[in-house]
Amino acid sequence: MLAIVGLYVALFLATFLLGSIPWGVIISKLAFKKDLRDEGSGNIGTTNAMRTLGKAGGAAVFVLDFGKGLVAGWIGTLVAAHLATTMMAAASETGAAIDPLYWNGALSLTGLALAVSFAGCTLGHIFSPWLGWKGGKGIAVAAACLVFVFGPLGFIIEVSCFVIGIVVTRCVSVGSIAAAAVCPVLGLYFYWGEWVPWLIIAITAGVVIWAHRANIARLRAGTENKIGSKKREAA
Repeated sequence: MLAIVGLYVALFLATFLLGSIPWGVIISKLAFKKDLRDEGSGNIGTTNAMRTLGKAGGAAVFVLDFGKGLVAGWIGTLVAAHLATTMMAAASETGAAIDPLYWNGALSLTGLALAVSFAGCTLGHIFSPWLGWKGGKGIAVAAACLVFVFGPLGFIIEVSCFVIGIVVTRCVSVGSIAAAAVCPVLGLYFYWGEWVPWLIIAITAGVVIWAHRANIARLRAGTENKIGSKKREAA
């Protein structure tokens, strides 16, 4: 049991450090000789990069941030596969039945591995230790990781919510918040009965929404910047 707990701790730390790599700052400094934190909204994510570094700079930041999420999800999948193989091998050697609680029940060791990788990478991006525990808003990173956590169908639904939110309101922040808000709902579908993994997913989605608190305040005040309109305040 201690070995399993240690594996999850290591998984969280590894994905957290992966997510904490501030590609927005790195790209802006190396390629554009400026600090993205001093430009526009000061956010290190794709939206601010597009507005202040141009399409090439914004695309580079998106690809690298999205890549962090994909790698984190892949690592979580490897850990989940390792746990499944280990448990089946142990059961075969001892002749004991696999405890359903740890196989596909409330704790679901395999589902937990994916949820932990999702939380680690997303939280690492939002609370980067290299930037004084500050960072981006986690949308690109989280979405990429959800390719593994929810599978292709869940990922498509997430992207659809993001796009619909933007099309309807012309605010990137609305699309981002909508995608984060639907995450716990999808988690109920894909992880029904696996309450610990679901709780981790839901809390992480809540943190992503919290990271958009300034955008929410501007949306309520009617001052949030919209695509195609004159910039009043960067999001």
